[in-house]
Amino acid sequence: MARQRTDAEQQIADLLHTARKSLHMSVAFLSRLDGTTQHLEVVDTRVPVLVQEKAKVAQDTSFCQAILDGKLPAVIDDVKRYPLAMSLPSARIPRIRSYVSTPVTLSDGSLYGTFCAFGFTSDKELTGRDEALMKVLASAASVIIEPEIREQQRRDDIDARLDPLVAAGGPSVVLQPIVDLATGVRVGAEALSRFPREWGKGPDVVFEEAHSVGRGHEVELLALRGAAAHLDRVGGYVAMNVSPQTLLTPGFAALLADLPLDRVLLELSEHDPVEDYDELTTALVPFRAAGMRLAIDDVGAGFSSLRHIVVTNPDVIKMDRSIVSGLHTDPVLSKLVESLVSFGHGCGVKVVAEGIETAEEAARLRDLGVDLGQGWYFGRPGPPEALSPVAPAVPAPRAAERQPA
Repeated sequence: MARQRTDAEQQIADLLHTARKSLHMSVAFLSRLDGTTQHLEVVDTRVPVLVQEKAKVAQDTSFCQAILDGKLPAVIDDVKRYPLAMSLPSARIPRIRSYVSTPVTLSDGSLYGTFCAFGFTSDKELTGRDEALMKVLASAASVIIEPEIREQQRRDDIDARLDPLVAAGGPSVVLQPIVDLATGVRVGAEALSRFPREWGKGPDVVFEEAHSVGRGHEVELLALRGAAAHLDRVGGYVAMNVSPQTLLTPGFAALLADLPLDRVLLELSEHDPVEDYDELTTALVPFRAAGMRLAIDDVGAGFSSLRHIVVTNPDVIKMDRSIVSGLHTDPVLSKLVESLVSFGHGCGVKVVAEGIETAEEAARLRDLGVDLGQGWYFGRPGPPEALSPVAPAVPAPRAAERQPA
């Protein structure tokens, strides 16, 4: 069964067919040169038995390389007139006797390969006009193939970064304190992933890139393992981020099966959209029944809609720092926070403010009824050892000890 060409490959094949018919040749092809091998990426031929698509040829023994090196002309009307050409393997099998080749270059000037046509008989009619036609068609081919080339380069670059990271066990995980705004005492911490500084990319970008090449679940699960490893080292709860689609994987279920779920706050992040809310809520049922709490992240930033909150029925909503920063001097932001607090408390939900950087912001949030907060004002992300102890549990008084109202 013949391999199905991509849309781009079919467009290239159409260009090759034009070249082959216009030059009255037997074969036309687009090749990719990698330095050692000539790859016949797309072939238009009337003799498929002799020349097949995706075939490979040693680059240093190819007509194309000799032409690129200036050892042979770009238009060869009769191969037999050139001893070097006759010495090449292709002069014997498949017995090439006429040849036209032009380089295919990308927009940055780099060489991709060659756009070529050849025949099994000499052709005295081949001229510079035919080379000009090939150059025009090669230029059109480069426009078609460049997006796919750049995309593959992007994917290769991402894989090259992720491979050693995954081999080393995933991202490093730091903790940022979460405090009770009424008392200032730490109650938990959020686990945050950190990637190599030299990448120059924030965690959200790295996770997004990983998902774009099909490795998002892999990296997320490693980050979750790193977060879970801190549970034995700190008091209070640990908030862990996961995307909706990673949450549905068997690896996620296996990971949570071994955790003290009453100390886990699962933050639903936005790396993937929620495709099926019924499937999501069903997957969460056993974990929430075992004590795990659910939080919706980025509320107020436009990422988490009210429907998203209502459908998932979370235990916690986390207000995005974009509506926290400067709210003590902005009545509109204060009103928005007040509305979210009223909405959350009306649904029996705790409200957490992220990105608190000043005492004034913390005080205003407390006055508006926000339950918990995190941000640089309370502590930057760091190792578990940097966290303050959590508030000791205070048992509820017995009925006989309660004071009358």
